[in-house]
Amino acid sequence: MDRPRFRLYFLHPRFWPLWLGLALLWLIVQLPYRALLVLGRLLGALMYRVAGDRRRIAARNLELCFPELPSVERTRLLKENFASTGIAFFEMAMSWWWPKARLARLAHIEGLEHLQAAQRDGQGAILMALHFTTLEIGAALLGQEHTIDGMYREHKNPLFDFVQRRGRERHNLDSLAVEREDVRGMLKLLRSGRAIWYAPDQDYGAKQSVFVPLFGIEAATVTATTKFARLGRARVIPFTQQRLADGSGYRLVIHAPLQDFPGESEEADCLRINQWIESVLRECPEQYLWAHRRFKSRPPGAPKLY
Repeated sequence: MDRPRFRLYFLHPRFWPLWLGLALLWLIVQLPYRALLVLGRLLGALMYRVAGDRRRIAARNLELCFPELPSVERTRLLKENFASTGIAFFEMAMSWWWPKARLARLAHIEGLEHLQAAQRDGQGAILMALHFTTLEIGAALLGQEHTIDGMYREHKNPLFDFVQRRGRERHNLDSLAVEREDVRGMLKLLRSGRAIWYAPDQDYGAKQSVFVPLFGIEAATVTATTKFARLGRARVIPFTQQRLADGSGYRLVIHAPLQDFPGESEEADCLRINQWIESVLRECPEQYLWAHRRFKSRPPGAPKLY
């Protein structure tokens, strides 16, 4: 995709409310990091009260995935999840507008050698990630250290799309945005030795998925990871991120590449991926995007879960 460019059209009065909101957000994120954490938690508490549909979906997901927890513990986890979502709003703005040096001080990166090894060997890397609430800032912090291309879906509002893409791509001018539907473009980048951020943890429908267990529930799981790895001749390198509880920043871990992947079948690969996803989410459930209807698609004859 071409680099985002400012257009005079963005000065049209229809965009003035958005400009005003962005200006206010820019001013707020000049505050110290710990103050933004507090503001984020307050925003999350407000969202918990007013975003009824999102709250019900997240609560149902936690009930499905952690039935062993007492209801009071799931409620606590749900409120913490909304607090994390509120913080993510300011993290997004931080990743777009903070000076690079200020942002870099929050990064605690481990395992960068795995990406560097793939690059040195001229082999593409599928950076297999998850939809954590820290997604935006995690990608920005890693992007300062290593070129990462990303799957991208254009925003409906052209001004917001411009601001978002400019903010994301400023950390590494060599990085590229790949349209989510541009499979050929993605494979071309992988074959040329690029690293691409990719998350296989959401429900994209039964048509392009197989049903394998996730937290003991048959979940529609995309087979694209296997296809991309095989056709792109790429390594699959798991990537996790976590907002540290002591307020010192973010722990980003690039894990060792999956061995013997792709495996004997797409079903076996998807099961392996879901087992990894489950283990990661058990370590840090409060920072995951539980408001997504992960179990929306159901096997034939199975009852709906939402």
